Amino acid sequence: MKIRLNPIVKKDLQVTVRSMRMSWGLFAYEAALTIAFLVALAFIQDAASYSYSDNIYSYLIYLFPVVAVAQVCIVALYVPIITASSISGEKERQTFDIMLTTCMSPFAIVFGKVISAVLRIIFFVIASTPIMALSFVVGGLSWSYLFYYLLAVILFSVFAGSIGIFASAFCRKSVAALLLSFVIYFVIFVLTFVPPIYRSVFAGGGYGESAGESMLPLLWNPVVFFEEFFSQMMTGNSIMATLRDSLDRDEVGILTYVLARGKVWMFTSAGCILLLSFLFMALAAWKVNPMHAGSGRRRGKKKVD
Repeated sequence: MKIRLNPIVKKDLQVTVRSMRMSWGLFAYEAALTIAFLVALAFIQDAASYSYSDNIYSYLIYLFPVVAVAQVCIVALYVPIITASSISGEKERQTFDIMLTTCMSPFAIVFGKVISAVLRIIFFVIASTPIMALSFVVGGLSWSYLFYYLLAVILFSVFAGSIGIFASAFCRKSVAALLLSFVIYFVIFVLTFVPPIYRSVFAGGGYGESAGESMLPLLWNPVVFFEEFFSQMMTGNSIMATLRDSLDRDEVGILTYVLARGKVWMFTSAGCILLLSFLFMALAAWKVNPMHAGSGRRRGKKKVD
């Protein structure tokens, strides 16, 4: 049985692996992780020198979250750069209309662009496995956590890629699409903290009090998701569950009280992030659709006339 690969993914991967940009990008990626690894190792050695324990290997477990967070930050910056020029770049090269004449649906085009970016990230993560393996070999972490981390990075790559492709579909210039991607980042990463902080400060009079259901926007925040993810892997405890147990049900909110239990919040957040990603891709496909794009151009021509 022959597996049919998305033509967009096939074309993008062929162009990418044959260019030196991919090699230099991989080199820069490994160099950044190596620097983060060495800096973290220096701090760990310094912390171990002030402790009463002579076993420095027990501290090496903290290399994993440091290198992993560095990877996530690189992915957050790199994926929008790739996908922000996916559609707008086709418009700038005047190949956008040719792409629409293919038998592929608009969603297949958008999905192919996102998957090609995700596959590049998977190449980078696999290439960085030897750097991360030290914390698993001597730090006592289970190797299954590395697989779970790979799934989390893939999820975040799809999320970041969907934002980039959404911005690329609605902007004619790649620079404008990149700026719009980081504006959306700011809205999701920062402004989702505003409702619980506002409710806690102005309604409860203290942090964490009377938060109510204002905590629910944090389900769409990847920062909170990764905080929960690393907390579950490193300590086995949930940050949201700790907050839930320290407050009453009325102060937290009934729905938030139910979701902040064990790993429920983490899996629910992963589902919300994935749902938001498909929403961005669906909106991008709607914009890419020649029926909608053509109607917008016709309305613009009527106004000019």
